[in-house]
Amino acid sequence: MQDSATLPAADARWRAVGRFAGYGAALSMALYLVVKVVWISAALLGHRPDDFGTADWVALNSVTVVMAVTGVALGLALARPWGRRLPAAPVVFFSWAGSGFLVPMLPYALLSGVIGAFGDGSGAGDPGSADSGSVPQWESVFLTVSFIGMAAGLAVAVPVYLRDRWPGAFVGRAGDAHGRPSASLAVAGTAAAALGLLWSHWALGGTAGLDPAHRDHWDLNGRLLNGSSALWALLGAWSVRALTRGRPARPPRWIPMALGFAASGSLFAWSGWKLPMVIIRPGGFVTVEYMPVAVVEHLAGILAGLTLMAAVLRSVPKGEDAPGGRPSDA
Repeated sequence: MQDSATLPAADARWRAVGRFAGYGAALSMALYLVVKVVWISAALLGHRPDDFGTADWVALNSVTVVMAVTGVALGLALARPWGRRLPAAPVVFFSWAGSGFLVPMLPYALLSGVIGAFGDGSGAGDPGSADSGSVPQWESVFLTVSFIGMAAGLAVAVPVYLRDRWPGAFVGRAGDAHGRPSASLAVAGTAAAALGLLWSHWALGGTAGLDPAHRDHWDLNGRLLNGSSALWALLGAWSVRALTRGRPARPPRWIPMALGFAASGSLFAWSGWKLPMVIIRPGGFVTVEYMPVAVVEHLAGILAGLTLMAAVLRSVPKGEDAPGGRPSDA
């Protein structure tokens, strides 16, 4: 790894930007952590949402506390020099899952905010949050800042970190020196595209696969979320196709690499979160889809996300620091 004093000026500036974004992500997620600790403490003192039991509410928010602590640690790892000396596998995994959760939500947050400003629709909801009407103003501000700040921080810090640690993976043109994709990758790309089309269908008002008994839970906010998921699933299918098949007009490699990283993480992280919710149904949680449809949908999302990420990792040129090892000093 080059010392910052020996880096070209442009690379040094990007590293400084990435460091600032990493600190911002860590600080933002610390605000989320404060809110979750307050909620758990209040629940133990008898104050919790009416539709949750104390044990369910504490357990659900304890999971998000662990996620928040991990997010703070990830932001610091992306910002600090010691983060580049860590084994690559855990840093890549948590960057991938964290980016998958939050970065794809930025367009949704922007659009829902615009719609909300005109009195239509609702803002993004945290799966472990209380009813918006019962949340004090300071908690709402902390939650909003934490999500947007963490998402924006990861959107900048993660690509800078990856580009700094594996520069060869982001130069050249997509599809260089790659043959036909494997059968498993073709299936994963097809699954991602199919999920993207299904979520687009629901976002545009379609009802195939939705349970009429629970369609009263389906509002504009839900349709916007499905539209966001659809966008990233389709981007994932495109990006991995671009990385594995050369075309006459091939995009710069960094474009499908960055999009494939975020999109595959979105498929894996959100489906990995929703599948247990569908099966366990904490606090009387219900899914708008028929139960078998939801289970197949999220299993497909998890498997497609993992397989597409494997394709992104395989596109790292030979001789680069392997994602499972430690970086070598340059």
